[in-house]
Amino acid sequence: MKKKFVAKINELCESEGISLNDLSKLTKIQYEALNDFANKRGKGFNLGYVERIADVLNIKDIREIIDIVDDLS
Repeated sequence: MKKKFVAKINELCESEGISLNDLSKLTKIQYEALNDFANKRGKGFNLGYVERIADVLNIKDIREIIDIVDDLS
């Protein structure tokens, strides 16, 4: 079965008590790009975003930021 990456940015922001706009400022990722990534509208998986988010929020486990799930489409 085909797999896909799913960003868990909205859940991460909620658990950290910050807004997507706050995360954008902290990571220096444009809000629009981060919003697209968070809401699965981007054209692909951006490892650079994951690295910046992990660095800023001191995340050690990539699974806090992304998941790999079955692509049911």
